[in-house]
Amino acid sequence: MKSLLQKKISLVNYIISLTISIALTFYISTHHFNESINLYDTSALNNLSSVSPCNIDIKRLNGFEFIKPLMFVDNECESQELFFLKDQVNKIIQTFKVSGDLTSASVYLKCYPKNEWMGINENEKFSPGSLLKVPVLITFLKMNEKTPGFLDKTLFFSHPFPSNKTAVFLSNQIQLGHNYTIKELLKYMIAYSDNNATNLLNTVIDVNMLQKIFTDFGLEAPNWISSNYPISSKNYSLFMRALYNGSYLSNEDSEFATELLTHSDFKKGLIKDIPDYIKKAHKFGEGGIDTEPELSESALVYLENKPYLLTIMTKGKDNQKLAQIISQISNIIYQSM
Repeated sequence: MKSLLQKKISLVNYIISLTISIALTFYISTHHFNESINLYDTSALNNLSSVSPCNIDIKRLNGFEFIKPLMFVDNECESQELFFLKDQVNKIIQTFKVSGDLTSASVYLKCYPKNEWMGINENEKFSPGSLLKVPVLITFLKMNEKTPGFLDKTLFFSHPFPSNKTAVFLSNQIQLGHNYTIKELLKYMIAYSDNNATNLLNTVIDVNMLQKIFTDFGLEAPNWISSNYPISSKNYSLFMRALYNGSYLSNEDSEFATELLTHSDFKKGLIKDIPDYIKKAHKFGEGGIDTEPELSESALVYLENKPYLLTIMTKGKDNQKLAQIISQISNIIYQSM
């Protein structure tokens, strides 16, 4: 009799304990859930609603049946972290505009590895001058891919080429009566911006391939007869970005082209105040054939842990002064990096 009573009491205690346990579990889970809901119902949701959406722009290479090679990935929105720097650069530009030394300027900055960017008047078109030697370089490397050994072909420099513009910044030039391999001419064209070397290369360039490179990048094909190809700092930067990304040429050719750009001996502009121990792959160009002087420069600056691409295009009265302006803009950006 006593044993039966004990069993009943044990069963009742078990039921009571089970009920209390279920109730506690329900309370805790419900309370935690309600706290989560409250968090999202207050400040978090308000903050999320205040953020403007920023689309991703993806550019892929056409012309293949089964693949779509990735070329560029961009945030359509500028980085808010660069707004203070943008304001500082704008102040420099406005100062030189007021002094009369600068008519117009365009700046495009791409920061790696976070893929942040900022632009100032980045869509205005300028006369790029010798900056176009970079897509010419890419063209010859593409030609060599198609015909291996093409860069070893020899060309004879028999006569100087006429020019409708006198360059302000001159360096080493090829010599009359000498033979040069295409690879040697590419170095003169890029490192020393030699127009004779470029014109000699143009006698054997595949014009259709050059134009295809522009259209592959989403740009208008250049008119080969025209002496000018207006382009914006943002669009020109695509050529330098493609070399850095290795997204158009092979890795080996991208490395060759970019290494060649590190030998550019123009040091009065964008790289003037950047220490020598920091590697820079860069090219400058003098534009403004029939208009006011223009000076532009684009560079990959291999700053440790934060490499960046900077393209600056300017118009003004004097290229020497424009070089100083480019140097000042570049320096403030370098210091902020």
